[in-house]
Amino acid sequence: MLLLLLALPVIAENYPHQSNLLWVTTPDHPDWIYKTGEKAIVTVAVYEYGILLDDEVISYEIGQDCLDPDAKGSIKLKGGKAEIEIGTMDKPGFRDCRMSIESGGRTYKHHIKVGFSPDEIQPYTQMPQDFKTFWKNAMKEQAQCPAIPEVKYIEEYSSDKVACYLVKLQCFKPGQFVYGYLTKPRKEGKYPIVVSPPGAGIKPMNPLKTIFYAENGCIRFDMEIHGIDPSLDAETYKTISQAFGEHNANGYLASGIQDRETYYMKKVYLACVRVVDYLSTLPEWDGKNMIAQGASQGGALALILTGLDQRITACVANHPALSDMAGYAEVGRTGGYPHFGRKYKDIRLTANVIKTLSYYDVVNFARGITVPVFMTWGYNDDVCPPTTSYAVYNELTSPKEALITPVNEHWVSFDTRYDQLEWIKKQLK
Repeated sequence: MLLLLLALPVIAENYPHQSNLLWVTTPDHPDWIYKTGEKAIVTVAVYEYGILLDDEVISYEIGQDCLDPDAKGSIKLKGGKAEIEIGTMDKPGFRDCRMSIESGGRTYKHHIKVGFSPDEIQPYTQMPQDFKTFWKNAMKEQAQCPAIPEVKYIEEYSSDKVACYLVKLQCFKPGQFVYGYLTKPRKEGKYPIVVSPPGAGIKPMNPLKTIFYAENGCIRFDMEIHGIDPSLDAETYKTISQAFGEHNANGYLASGIQDRETYYMKKVYLACVRVVDYLSTLPEWDGKNMIAQGASQGGALALILTGLDQRITACVANHPALSDMAGYAEVGRTGGYPHFGRKYKDIRLTANVIKTLSYYDVVNFARGITVPVFMTWGYNDDVCPPTTSYAVYNELTSPKEALITPVNEHWVSFDTRYDQLEWIKKQLK
């Protein structure tokens, strides 16, 4: 398998826009997968303006997925290529080779990860004995809080085929709200519903990005989870995000993390259920199909909602975040986004934090899923590493399907997004 991967100065992004350099990295196993104990070798070639470079030096560092390097070195391109020994692993996981080359006064970077028996990866996260009881009681408590829907027609995002509405719902406790854009086919009929929680951060929303769902016969609800009107301008959102969306102790993903009852994400998870409460009342719903779909944090929330709410009939999740989050507590183990104990500032994986995370980790919700799941992830992802996607996927016992795209970092193609809609259609009852 020949994969054309690009490099960008300073940033190790494999597909930058209009770079001078083109990296070609080819593992000696075409699927990028090895058994534990097998040694991996990657052949590297670098092109500048389409011309194969020779006699240039590549520097590299090799280590486990999202962990510090355990090997460093350099190698010279000979005959236009070089072979780098990635090594092996005695436990299931991934190794990452990070390379750089100097050209024209700039540094170009690139990386590639290969897996070792990834189908055998097991999560660090343990299931609390009262996990189901905790969430059952939380949902009962929310049920006493009325949704009080506020629905506003949005002409800007509507067309002759699709009607768009901005919806505001009360959730969790009185005075707590979430928003979302609801898009529906204008043609009279009964339709399946796709509920889509958002990726991480605090940012504006544009329902036109996913309007093709409604154009293809689905009702869709794109969620906002913080109670901030998604129609606010981008500059206002930027100011809010700087105060509450950054990766530090004041960021929402760390807020209240010392206790399961005070953790910010409790409201978020219950808000997903509240959205299903509302959507299930729509007269246009077909009454049979309620699909959860999302990417990154949204992929995590889609899986979580599927584990929480039996009304969900299928799930699509891209590279889920919030997965095996406490993994870094074990030396030599990769943890999931937001990388508490490693990249996330000021939050250590204490016993209290690990206990809280066990009630909020995707792994434990995945263990209870009974409906079909479609997951996709890439090996070169450093945001939601492949180790933790496998940790989730391997725990699923329901019907499941994986689209594994080794070359991908934290993205999926537009083709894949449309393919996922086709997968959803095949699951309809």
